Amino acid sequence: LGAVKGTAAMELSHLIAFNIALIASILSPGPAFLIALKTTLSSGRQAGVAVGAGLGLVASFWTLAALLGLEAVFLAFPWAYAIVKTVGAAYLLYVAYGMWRGARAPVTSTVTPARHAFRQGLMINILNPKSVLFAAAVLVVIFPEGMRLSENLLIVANHLIIELAFYTALAFGMSRPAVSQGYLRAKVYFDRIASAVLGLLGLRLLLAR
Repeated sequence: LGAVKGTAAMELSHLIAFNIALIASILSPGPAFLIALKTTLSSGRQAGVAVGAGLGLVASFWTLAALLGLEAVFLAFPWAYAIVKTVGAAYLLYVAYGMWRGARAPVTSTVTPARHAFRQGLMINILNPKSVLFAAAVLVVIFPEGMRLSENLLIVANHLIIELAFYTALAFGMSRPAVSQGYLRAKVYFDRIASAVLGLLGLRLLLAR
């Protein structure tokens, strides 16, 4: 009875609710979405898919970390959270500065290599410790306690698939010639707005308690 009482079955409705919350989170105007959008528009479909793969891989890792209780480590050792948060904020400000500085630079025929875009996607989400706290909050609200290991792995795999599908669809959609040409015409304005948003997000992460 004790073993049965300690476990709870995950239902399809739990996974659907998680996916709805996940898609809403991806669509929010955060650094991951902006970087994926900017990379696709400036460097093409392949780079857009690559940066999305990096973003999705780390995002699903944060979900795994939350399932394993990493948020408890951050709460127990605030200095560890502060270090990751500060480095992450500095990286966002660095990206924002580079985007602002290059806003008026013309787009050349040299595109961002896929491996570089993939690394940038990794860095954006690795240096965002709030992701694990957000994942933990969503998981606690949606899923029952005491799930089996197979169910936890299913949640992580589901998260990765959703992220990859979303960013791949975004890359294919935003790399159409009409969209790309529209970006080129408004590049300076788009880059300055995106830079300002990323800078504000970096400052918010740096100053948040």
